[in-house]
Amino acid sequence: MMINKHSIEEAYCFFHQKYRVYSRSDNPVQRDDIEYAIASYANEMNRDLYREIAGEKPDFLYDHASFSDDLSNAVDQLEKLL
Repeated sequence: MMINKHSIEEAYCFFHQKYRVYSRSDNPVQRDDIEYAIASYANEMNRDLYREIAGEKPDFLYDHASFSDDLSNAVDQLEKLL
């Protein structure tokens, strides 16, 4: 599988929108729902793109403790790829 522009744009739009809500939310249920949605998306997204943004981190976007940083990092990396 290769990384195409469409997969980058789709991932960026989804992650960016979710990050904007997540970063402003103080509702734990809403934040958990976003973590679940992002993890579900990450499971189905272009694997080459996921590896590109995850780097060497095997639990990228799946670890609750680092989720906020991971999501912010993913948005930044995807923006650069656009």
